[in-house]
This record gives sequence, structure tokens and C-alpha cells, in this order.
Amino acid sequence: MVAPLKQVGLLLTGLLLCLGVSAQNISIATGGTGGVYYPMGGGLAAILSKTVPGMQATAEVTGGSVDNLKLIGSGKPYIGFSMSDAALDAFRGEDKFKSGKVPLRTLAILYPNRMHVVSVEGRGVKNINDLKGKRVSTGSPGSATEVMAFRVIEAAGLDKDKDMKRERLGVAESVNAIKDGKIDAFFWVGGLPTAAVTDLANTPGTKIVMVDHADTVAAMNKKYGNLYVQDVIPKATYKGMDVDNKQATVMNILVAHENMDEKTAYSVVKTLFEKRDDMIAVHKEAANFKFDNQRASASPVPFHPGALKFFAEKGVKVN
Repeated sequence: MVAPLKQVGLLLTGLLLCLGVSAQNISIATGGTGGVYYPMGGGLAAILSKTVPGMQATAEVTGGSVDNLKLIGSGKPYIGFSMSDAALDAFRGEDKFKSGKVPLRTLAILYPNRMHVVSVEGRGVKNINDLKGKRVSTGSPGSATEVMAFRVIEAAGLDKDKDMKRERLGVAESVNAIKDGKIDAFFWVGGLPTAAVTDLANTPGTKIVMVDHADTVAAMNKKYGNLYVQDVIPKATYKGMDVDNKQATVMNILVAHENMDEKTAYSVVKTLFEKRDDMIAVHKEAANFKFDNQRASASPVPFHPGALKFFAEKGVKVN
């Protein structure tokens, strides 16, 4: 007779405990399906579940960094992807986190997140000031895309509420909307390449326009701290680009609640780096998971003790 599922679960848990392994479920807060966080989070979940004894990890679709940080703040077993600017706001209890600080800790510095300001030929958008009077998506409500988009718009001397008709769409929805003629341009912060932008660039009869905005970085850093750098999206990234796109970049970090136990944090970071090749197979931005990038100055949020333990074993001086 087959034992009921509950009894089977208890037997497996007991066996793991006998072996000195604690069963643990962990959720990875990612982003929308058209971006990079989601496939990368799915890959990490699969690798953690396969590699770390007793751990079952699952990836969840979310609105992005802001949603992820709020999920971590709930105290439930989450790790999450976040842009460093949104993480700093959460850590300080500012902007979208005025209701309360989120006690975060950094697990790892991941890869550069590049701001895309995207339009298509025929919409009259060639530079950032051309957004005035246009229909523009600034990112989904739970995303750090929205946070950074507002800052770029502000630094460019535009008013996000008065100078444009603003929509709040994720990248996949933004691409569909621009194809359908419902918006003229959209903001998106993500790794390279972003699948949804690739889809737009490869659409027959469509030529994308990547809007330069690197000159907004100085004003953003003056107001919000040295979180942004002038960068480029190389012209080979998306079909139809004639020149490199001069844009603003912010770093991505993997974060957890400060109360996450040291062993779990250690295991996550160890797996992330020791299985980096597997992560690169999921998305090439994982090639930027480098020990050289793990510096206290690179994250506005303190590192978790479990992460510091792993880096110390590898001879990496974080502080």
C-alpha cells in the first residue's frame, strides 16, 4: 500500500535530518518574463535544487526589484535580484519604501544593468528631449526600471507627469504596445541582450531607435549618490543599431534578509560562483559574476556574513 503523501514527506524529512541535512524551501524573486532576471532566477533555482542538499528553490515572476525587495521585507525565505539604487532606497526606507526600511544584506554583485530608452523609426523620437508630448512607458509599478526612468527624465530636465503621457508597462508589454502603436517609446533597465528588445529589433518592417542619455548620469549621481556610470550598449547587441548607444548603467545585486542564516547564504553564494558556467549557459550576463567585482564600495548594502565567509575562503577581500 502506498503511504499518503504527507507520510512520505515526513519520512523524507526524517531521512534528511538523519543524514545531517536540513530540508529547506527558498523562493527567488525575479522579474517579468521578457527580461533577464526571470530566466537567470529560474536557472539559479534549478542549480540550487540540484546542488545544495535538502534545498528546493523556485523562481517567481514579479514586477521587478521593488517587488522583490518588499517580498524580502516580508521575512519569508526569499532571495531576490535588485538594482543597487532600489536596494539602497529599501535599506534607507526612502522613495517607494517610506513605509519602512528593509533589513537587507548583499549576497553578491552580479552584472551591469543598462538603461534602454527605446523607440522605433517614424515616431519622432531621436533624443531624450523628443519624449516631450509622447506616449511613454516608464516600467511596471513594481520595478526599479520605473525608479531609474524617473531619475533619467528628471535629470534631462523633463517632468514625468506633465511632459509625456505615461504608461506603466513591463518590457514585454512595452514591446507589444510599441508594435501596436499604443506608445512611442519605453524605458527598460536590463542585461544584454534583453529578449523582448531583441524581439522588437527583429520584427519585420521595424527599425529600433536607441536613445542616448549618458549625459544624465552626473545629475543623477549628484542627487542620489554615485550609483550610476556612463556606459554603452554596443551596436551589435540589437539588429538595426547603427552606432553604440550611450546610456546610463547601474549594477545588479543579489540580496536577502539580514536574518537569513549564515549557512544558507554561504550555500547560495558558493553555488552561484562554483556553478557559474551553468549560469552562463542560461544567460551570458552571468559571465560578469566575478570575484573582482565583490567590493563593499560596489554595493550600497552591507554584505551578508555568509557571503563574506565564502569570499574569504576564496581569498577575496571584500572590505
